[in-house]
Amino acid sequence: MSNQPWWRHAVIYQVYPRSWADADGDGIGDLPGITSRLEHLADLGVDALWLSPFYVSPQNDAGYDVADFRDVDPLFGTLDDFDALVERAHGLGLRVIVDVVPNHSSSEHPWFQAALAAGPGSAERARYVFRPGQGPDRSEPPNNWISNFGGSAWTRVTEADGTPGEWYLHLFDVTQPDFDWTNPEVREELHSVLRFWLDRGVDGFRIDVAHGLIKADGLPDADLLLDTVGSHTRLLPMWDQPEVHDVYRSWRTLVEGYAGSLADLWGQDDDRMLCGEAWVEPAHALAQYVRPDELHQTFNFSFLLTPWDAPALRDAIGRSLESAADVGAPQTWVLSNHDVVRHATRLGRSDATRVVDTEGIGPDDEQPDAELGLRRARAATTLMLALPGSAYLYQGEELGLPDATELPTDVLQDPTWELSGHERRGRDGCRVPVPWEST
Repeated sequence: MSNQPWWRHAVIYQVYPRSWADADGDGIGDLPGITSRLEHLADLGVDALWLSPFYVSPQNDAGYDVADFRDVDPLFGTLDDFDALVERAHGLGLRVIVDVVPNHSSSEHPWFQAALAAGPGSAERARYVFRPGQGPDRSEPPNNWISNFGGSAWTRVTEADGTPGEWYLHLFDVTQPDFDWTNPEVREELHSVLRFWLDRGVDGFRIDVAHGLIKADGLPDADLLLDTVGSHTRLLPMWDQPEVHDVYRSWRTLVEGYAGSLADLWGQDDDRMLCGEAWVEPAHALAQYVRPDELHQTFNFSFLLTPWDAPALRDAIGRSLESAADVGAPQTWVLSNHDVVRHATRLGRSDATRVVDTEGIGPDDEQPDAELGLRRARAATTLMLALPGSAYLYQGEELGLPDATELPTDVLQDPTWELSGHERRGRDGCRVPVPWEST
């Protein structure tokens, strides 16, 4: 195993900055707080930490709406704080992975503000997906696409002269306009962002919505009966388009150019790594993302989605290992993250076949059996860590931390709650603070 690159067998720990550790006492986690607790991660024996977004953002979607890809939001600290975190982590033998959000920006990003000001047909608008509406007065959206958070994926803008104008695409929140990845300027900008953080010493990137970016030519209507995470992912015109692989080939070439730049720390085992969040099925389609010239890892969400049933788990593991082996890649296992109900909670439900849930659990819902959930979670995590490949742990997983299932609605922050018309509670329950002892 020592002859394999580190990322083929790593245990990587996800840190959600706003709820990990708070150094300045303002009630929000921050980079100095993370730095102060890095010894805990070193003691756990993990190989790396993955930082969820800490970039400048209006925080409409917990930092996944990025207004400046090259700076730290004052909520979390400064670039100097980031540099100190990386230096301390490296000193403890921990590599640092950071989130990158290439599918969209914040609506407060300077590029989008320039697009609004410049008007239809401008070079500024060409960085995003703007289209005229349908109908006699263009008052209907360009197509029938639905936002992941609920409602239409299109919003109409008011032009500078006060008249109703074009529509822009946002597959997530209305404040998260999608980039147009057919535009070479967008591709070069994200290359520049990657270089910025690589030059600051990061060891890799977790790529948000890695199966997005490219949309089908002509933006055709979607078959809304298809499940976005199912056997027909490629049939949906907003996900898993073939051209997205060209993006990751260019990214792989870019990061490989940094091999050896941290050799004083890691010796010959100095690869920079790319891990994709790609909700793609079936397994052989997901494996296309980890071919030798593309990403190093993609999260194995089929494992996370598998019911608590021994034959089902055995089949999912077997299919996953086989599909990865076909392209010479390792598997990358995960059970919990900031987007799903923690497995210590969902496995405590009376119906454990309902294993993944981004709608959240509220005080009026069936409450899980905490003891049963913890027992099963321990078994599931033990199984995951015994499997060949890499594994990701979500903060608090080592404690068996459950979801907060009794949050009142007036404290919910996930945009899913409002955009779904209060039908889906969202992901706040898995994002509550880690309970450190005050010693």
